[in-house]
Amino acid sequence: MFFVILRYVIQIYSFALVIYILMSWLPGLYHTWFGRELGKIIEPYLGLFSFIKPLGFLDLRPLIALLVLQGLEDYVLPMLMGLVL
Repeated sequence: MFFVILRYVIQIYSFALVIYILMSWLPGLYHTWFGRELGKIIEPYLGLFSFIKPLGFLDLRPLIALLVLQGLEDYVLPMLMGLVL
């Protein structure tokens, strides 16, 4: 049951990260109430990837962060479930 809830939390957080990424196409959205609140949730996680420097104008941090979340969901959680069950 715990792993099912954790999987849903990762999926919801991944969805929020995608929304935050798409908001960058319209930078004014970051200054709305929704953008500020979403930033409070997403920016600390993206900060973990601050060692990745942008390539010119292309910031790869959100992509790497999303891939890490997907890896957790697809590989780490099933492996942990196998150890527990």
